Amino acid sequence: MAVKNRLHRSELAVPGSNKRMLEKAPHSGADIVFLDLEDAVAPDDKAQARANIIEALNTYDWSKCAVSIRMNGLDTHYAYRDLVDVVEACGDKLDTILIPKVGSAADVLFVATMLSQIEAYKGYKPINIHVLIETAMGMANVEEIARTCPERMEAMVFGVADYAASVRARTTQIGGANPEYGMLADADDHGSRAYHWGDQWHYAISRMVSACRAYGLRPIDGPFGDFGDPEGFKAAARRAAALGCEGKWAIHPSQVALANEVFTPTEKEVARARRILVEMEQAAKEGKGAVSLDGRLIDAASIRMAENVVKQIEQIESRSA
Repeated sequence: MAVKNRLHRSELAVPGSNKRMLEKAPHSGADIVFLDLEDAVAPDDKAQARANIIEALNTYDWSKCAVSIRMNGLDTHYAYRDLVDVVEACGDKLDTILIPKVGSAADVLFVATMLSQIEAYKGYKPINIHVLIETAMGMANVEEIARTCPERMEAMVFGVADYAASVRARTTQIGGANPEYGMLADADDHGSRAYHWGDQWHYAISRMVSACRAYGLRPIDGPFGDFGDPEGFKAAARRAAALGCEGKWAIHPSQVALANEVFTPTEKEVARARRILVEMEQAAKEGKGAVSLDGRLIDAASIRMAENVVKQIEQIESRSA
């Protein structure tokens, strides 16, 4: 069975049509690099982008990151050729296939069947699948999609731009806040009314996260379009992390370090997590189900949260070694 516990803090998008970016991608510091054949590549450049990706995968050292391709949508005639050409030529170099605009379980099963046939023919190990939830249909079927093909499915990504278009949301920016999405507070004693911005994508991300966690998948937040706004990116990433996501796309190399920073537990968080495990181990020896730490109750649920933090930092440290 393919690996499913890899880090996903940062997922860097690299256009298959840009040879210079392909050459730099393995050393970007991203946990995952996905080589894009879809939106970042013009129709006339699709065939050349495939050739570029095949050359890059077979030429460069990708040992410092996981690597994926984002194939074209299954509603296009490019999709089957993406799988056949790239996977046959270098499927042994690929960790995952990223399927865009997934609307139902059938989309996942089609790609999984194609992969199984190519793997059997070439003698490759299983390649995992990531899916983009970026349409109204995909969100309506997100639980069904999440439980499809458990032996291959690894992660779901929220594709905010196409999702906004699909549901006809009134926004023209990719990710981030929307000043139109807010509420007026009641008037104060002077008749003034505060305006509070909201998170337009809270429901969509939360629903995807729940589906992922229910079926053992990794939830990943999608792009933040303004790569000249690092603080805006980090704010969006922190919101995603608070909702349960464990990583975020980087559409520019400068966003990789920002994503890694946000999705890496802080020293304070790690220290507290380790203290919780020590205190609960002692409590278990004393026959207690819960104890107090720094004036707050900790119990079995605290152990699970602490274990998640410690496992993640150990994984990060082992990758950096």
